[in-house]
Amino acid sequence: MNLRKSLFTLALFLTPAVAFAHPGHGDSGLMAGLAHPVFGLDHLLAMLAVGLWAAQQSGAARWALPLTFVGSMLFGGLLGFGGLQIPLMETGIAASVLAFGLLVAVAARLPMIVALGLTALFALTHGVAHGLELPALASPWGYAAGFVAATATLHAFGYALVRFLPQAAAPLVRLAGAASAGAGVWLLAS
Repeated sequence: MNLRKSLFTLALFLTPAVAFAHPGHGDSGLMAGLAHPVFGLDHLLAMLAVGLWAAQQSGAARWALPLTFVGSMLFGGLLGFGGLQIPLMETGIAASVLAFGLLVAVAARLPMIVALGLTALFALTHGVAHGLELPALASPWGYAAGFVAATATLHAFGYALVRFLPQAAAPLVRLAGAASAGAGVWLLAS
Protein backbone atom coordinates (compact mmCIF):
# COMPACT_ATOMS: atom_id res chain seq x y z
CA MET A 1 0.00 0.00 0.00
CA ASN A 2 2.83 2.44 0.82
CA LEU A 3 4.47 1.75 -2.54
CA ARG A 4 1.26 2.55 -4.36
CA LYS A 5 0.80 5.80 -2.42
CA SER A 6 4.41 6.77 -3.14
CA LEU A 7 3.99 6.08 -6.85
CA PHE A 8 0.72 8.04 -6.99
CA THR A 9 2.38 10.94 -5.18
CA LEU A 10 5.32 10.85 -7.57
CA ALA A 11 2.99 10.74 -10.58
CA LEU A 12 1.02 13.71 -9.26
CA PHE A 13 4.27 15.55 -8.59
CA LEU A 14 5.48 14.99 -12.16
CA THR A 15 2.31 16.12 -13.94
CA PRO A 16 3.07 19.86 -14.28
CA ALA A 17 4.12 21.25 -17.62
CA VAL A 18 7.63 20.21 -18.52
CA ALA A 19 8.74 23.51 -19.99
CA PHE A 20 8.01 25.75 -17.00
CA ALA A 21 11.69 25.84 -16.01
CA HIS A 22 12.20 28.86 -18.16
CA PRO A 23 11.34 32.56 -17.82
CA GLY A 24 7.80 33.74 -17.36
CA HIS A 25 6.82 32.63 -13.85
CA GLY A 26 5.68 36.09 -12.79
CA ASP A 27 7.57 38.55 -10.66
CA SER A 28 7.66 36.77 -7.30
CA GLY A 29 11.25 35.82 -6.64
CA LEU A 30 10.44 33.07 -4.16
CA MET A 31 7.69 31.49 -6.26
CA ALA A 32 9.76 31.64 -9.44
CA GLY A 33 12.69 30.08 -7.59
CA LEU A 34 10.50 27.29 -6.28
CA ALA A 35 9.02 26.67 -9.73
CA HIS A 36 12.23 26.56 -11.74
CA PRO A 37 13.67 23.24 -10.42
CA VAL A 38 10.28 21.58 -9.98
CA PHE A 39 8.73 22.31 -13.36
CA GLY A 40 11.76 21.75 -15.54
CA LEU A 41 12.09 18.08 -16.42
CA ASP A 42 15.89 18.28 -16.68
CA HIS A 43 16.26 19.87 -13.24
CA LEU A 44 13.60 17.71 -11.64
CA LEU A 45 15.11 14.41 -12.78
CA ALA A 46 18.67 15.34 -11.84
CA MET A 47 17.69 16.56 -8.38
CA LEU A 48 15.52 13.56 -7.60
CA ALA A 49 18.33 11.29 -8.80
CA VAL A 50 20.81 12.96 -6.44
CA GLY A 51 18.49 12.12 -3.54
CA LEU A 52 18.04 8.54 -4.77
CA TRP A 53 21.79 8.12 -5.23
CA ALA A 54 22.57 9.60 -1.81
CA ALA A 55 20.21 7.11 -0.18
CA GLN A 56 22.04 4.24 -1.90
CA GLN A 57 25.30 5.35 -0.23
CA SER A 58 26.67 4.72 3.22
CA GLY A 59 28.26 6.98 5.78
CA ALA A 60 28.97 10.64 5.11
CA ALA A 61 28.11 10.38 1.41
CA ARG A 62 24.43 10.20 2.35
CA TRP A 63 24.43 13.84 3.42
CA ALA A 64 27.53 15.10 1.59
CA LEU A 65 26.15 14.51 -1.93
CA PRO A 66 22.95 16.55 -1.49
CA LEU A 67 24.72 19.29 0.48
CA THR A 68 27.43 19.54 -2.17
CA PHE A 69 24.81 19.80 -4.87
CA VAL A 70 22.87 22.54 -3.07
CA GLY A 71 26.00 24.52 -2.17
CA SER A 72 27.52 24.31 -5.65
CA MET A 73 24.18 25.11 -7.26
CA LEU A 74 23.79 28.20 -5.08
CA PHE A 75 27.32 29.32 -6.02
CA GLY A 76 26.46 28.78 -9.69
CA GLY A 77 23.24 30.73 -9.21
CA LEU A 78 25.18 33.68 -7.84
CA LEU A 79 27.50 33.50 -10.85
CA GLY A 80 24.45 33.41 -13.11
CA PHE A 81 22.99 36.47 -11.36
CA GLY A 82 26.22 38.21 -12.34
CA GLY A 83 25.68 37.26 -15.98
CA LEU A 84 28.34 34.55 -16.24
CA GLN A 85 27.58 32.15 -19.06
CA ILE A 86 29.34 28.82 -19.29
CA PRO A 87 29.85 26.95 -22.55
CA LEU A 88 27.65 23.92 -23.13
CA MET A 89 25.54 24.69 -20.06
CA GLU A 90 22.40 22.97 -21.36
CA THR A 91 24.49 20.00 -22.49
CA GLY A 92 25.96 19.79 -18.99
CA ILE A 93 22.48 19.80 -17.45
CA ALA A 94 21.28 17.06 -19.80
CA ALA A 95 24.47 15.10 -19.10
CA SER A 96 23.74 15.38 -15.38
CA VAL A 97 20.37 13.71 -15.90
CA LEU A 98 22.09 10.89 -17.79
CA ALA A 99 24.98 10.54 -15.30
CA PHE A 100 22.93 10.68 -12.11
CA GLY A 101 20.39 8.28 -13.63
CA LEU A 102 23.15 5.80 -14.48
CA LEU A 103 24.67 6.15 -11.01
CA VAL A 104 21.30 5.29 -9.47
CA ALA A 105 20.67 2.47 -11.95
CA VAL A 106 23.90 0.70 -10.98
CA ALA A 107 23.83 1.90 -7.34
CA ALA A 108 27.39 3.19 -7.85
CA ARG A 109 29.62 3.85 -4.87
CA LEU A 110 32.40 6.04 -6.17
CA PRO A 111 35.33 7.31 -4.13
CA MET A 112 34.06 10.28 -2.12
CA ILE A 113 36.26 12.86 -3.86
CA VAL A 114 35.08 11.68 -7.30
CA ALA A 115 31.42 11.59 -6.26
CA LEU A 116 31.58 15.06 -4.72
CA GLY A 117 33.52 16.52 -7.66
CA LEU A 118 31.04 15.15 -10.18
CA THR A 119 28.12 16.35 -8.10
CA ALA A 120 29.62 19.83 -7.69
CA LEU A 121 30.37 20.18 -11.40
CA PHE A 122 26.87 19.22 -12.48
CA ALA A 123 25.27 21.34 -9.73
CA LEU A 124 27.23 24.34 -10.92
CA THR A 125 25.64 24.06 -14.38
CA HIS A 126 22.17 23.85 -12.86
CA GLY A 127 22.91 26.85 -10.65
CA VAL A 128 24.20 29.04 -13.48
CA ALA A 129 21.06 28.19 -15.46
CA HIS A 130 18.88 29.16 -12.50
CA GLY A 131 20.79 32.41 -12.03
CA LEU A 132 20.65 33.41 -15.68
CA GLU A 133 16.89 32.92 -15.70
CA LEU A 134 16.17 35.30 -12.83
CA PRO A 135 12.84 36.86 -13.81
CA ALA A 136 12.77 40.63 -14.31
CA LEU A 137 11.72 42.50 -11.17
CA ALA A 138 12.20 39.42 -8.99
CA SER A 139 14.20 39.55 -5.81
CA PRO A 140 17.44 37.61 -6.42
CA TRP A 141 17.53 36.56 -2.75
CA GLY A 142 13.93 35.34 -2.78
CA TYR A 143 14.56 33.55 -6.07
CA ALA A 144 17.72 31.89 -4.68
CA ALA A 145 15.87 30.88 -1.52
CA GLY A 146 13.17 29.34 -3.71
CA PHE A 147 15.46 27.28 -5.93
CA VAL A 148 17.54 26.16 -2.94
CA ALA A 149 14.41 25.10 -1.02
CA ALA A 150 12.93 23.29 -4.04
CA THR A 151 16.22 21.50 -4.73
CA ALA A 152 16.64 20.39 -1.12
CA THR A 153 13.04 19.16 -1.10
CA LEU A 154 13.58 17.15 -4.30
CA HIS A 155 16.75 15.63 -2.83
CA ALA A 156 14.86 14.77 0.38
CA PHE A 157 11.99 13.25 -1.59
CA GLY A 158 14.34 11.02 -3.58
CA TYR A 159 16.23 10.08 -0.43
CA ALA A 160 13.05 9.27 1.50
CA LEU A 161 11.70 7.22 -1.37
CA VAL A 162 14.69 4.88 -1.19
CA ARG A 163 15.04 4.83 2.58
CA PHE A 164 11.38 4.15 3.37
CA LEU A 165 10.52 1.70 0.61
CA PRO A 166 10.88 -1.97 1.47
CA GLN A 167 14.22 -3.50 0.45
CA ALA A 168 12.34 -5.54 -2.14
CA ALA A 169 11.65 -2.29 -4.03
CA ALA A 170 15.37 -1.66 -4.71
CA PRO A 171 15.00 -2.89 -8.32
CA LEU A 172 12.31 -0.24 -8.84
CA VAL A 173 14.73 2.46 -7.70
CA ARG A 174 17.33 1.17 -10.14
CA LEU A 175 14.69 1.09 -12.86
CA ALA A 176 13.84 4.72 -12.06
CA GLY A 177 17.54 5.52 -12.45
CA ALA A 178 17.61 3.79 -15.82
CA ALA A 179 14.51 5.72 -16.91
CA SER A 180 16.18 8.98 -15.83
CA ALA A 181 19.30 8.02 -17.78
CA GLY A 182 17.10 7.37 -20.82
CA ALA A 183 15.57 10.81 -20.39
CA GLY A 184 19.11 12.21 -20.24
CA VAL A 185 19.93 10.58 -23.56
CA TRP A 186 16.75 12.05 -25.03
CA LEU A 187 17.64 15.51 -23.65
CA LEU A 188 21.14 15.28 -25.09
CA ALA A 189 19.78 14.24 -28.48
CA SER A 190 17.23 17.07 -28.65
